[in-house]
Amino acid sequence: MNAGTATEQTGHTVAFQGNPGSYGEIAALNAVPQVRETLGYPTFHEVVRAVESGEADYGVLPVENSLMGAIHQAIDLLTETELELHVTGEVVVRVSHCLMALPGVTLEDIRKVGSQQPALDQCTYLIRKHGWQPLAKHDTAGSAKDLAERGARDEAAIASRRAAELYGLNILQSAVEDEPFNFTRFMVLARHEAPESDAPHKTSLVFAVRHTPGFLVETLNELRGLNLSRIESRPRRDRAWSYLMYVDIEGKASDPQVALGLAGVLRKASYAKIIGSYPVAQGTVE
Repeated sequence: MNAGTATEQTGHTVAFQGNPGSYGEIAALNAVPQVRETLGYPTFHEVVRAVESGEADYGVLPVENSLMGAIHQAIDLLTETELELHVTGEVVVRVSHCLMALPGVTLEDIRKVGSQQPALDQCTYLIRKHGWQPLAKHDTAGSAKDLAERGARDEAAIASRRAAELYGLNILQSAVEDEPFNFTRFMVLARHEAPESDAPHKTSLVFAVRHTPGFLVETLNELRGLNLSRIESRPRRDRAWSYLMYVDIEGKASDPQVALGLAGVLRKASYAKIIGSYPVAQGTVE
């Protein structure tokens, strides 16, 4: 576990996956008002357990990237039947990768570049242009930390600007991602439900239905008239060839039309779980 930078003397602790300087930590710093401390963990599972145990007040999990799509490992954790957590909000982080190296190192010195695999995949033009050897690391900020600790002068890292600042690396190039439209959506988890708010809301639901012709369509018809901002199927991990449907609905669970639709799904589904009803992210953070 790695402790991040405290932003307030009083406030909440927020868990994230990765090292300080990761995009997860950026999400954690913006997850709730008055973040006192961020806590980094090696895996998504440990983030969830930290919140469940009370070691952290909140946690953030990345669930979707605008270029790479759904982050299934995190979504699967949210759908676990025994998980007693609620989604209380969301944070959208602008992912802008920087190429960084030790002080004094130039582009001509670099032979290898390390980062998390998705980040390497998002910067293929730069890597191929220079003919560098890509090195897959556990996370983006971890690659910057590892480079700073090893002192490798023929190597660079791809990570956030914050990571370069934290680990004393020089930024050689900014915004090195192939596509500028790069955002990651994080869900904020807590042991309690989201407090009442007049802000625009989203309600996230997961359900399964009997394997009967037409029954999935019938169940989804219970949500007719509602705006579904996302719908995705996921294989069930406890039953072969059976699937869970993950749905984001615009509106509060307590809104009459949303409540009616949810009640219809709950009646027809063989399994259903409302993951949370929470305020929609307002803008993005960097």
